[in-house]
Amino acid sequence: MAYNDVFRLSTHGVFVNDKQEVLQVLSTYGEKRWGLPGGALEPGETIHQALERECLEELGVKPEILYMSGVYYHKAYNSQVFIFRCELPENPLIQLSSEHSEYRYFPLDELSEVQKHRISDCLNFDGKVKSFSF
Repeated sequence: MAYNDVFRLSTHGVFVNDKQEVLQVLSTYGEKRWGLPGGALEPGETIHQALERECLEELGVKPEILYMSGVYYHKAYNSQVFIFRCELPENPLIQLSSEHSEYRYFPLDELSEVQKHRISDCLNFDGKVKSFSF
């Protein structure tokens, strides 16, 4: 990789409800897709700081970060994505930012193959951080 090449890093949280459904937010920008809360790191941030900032911005709540379950490379974005298992505070008042129009919990089988892979690794965490390339 050359000095001036662009390479992205992002961090995302896996939050589940009591039915083991996964929290997703619907973006108002780009391709307007459902995805895990989180986003790109800013210069000088750690992956934990970025996840806390992104969740505060996107959901209006600070997550409890439990563990990192995987790091995944996405060829389409030339990006490494850090996945964390997180919990929301009890009875959270979710307040979406202008970047997202909706949130809801999805059963695992309704998610994309990439999301299923990353989330399954997270929910079946065995103490070893996984990696994979999509």
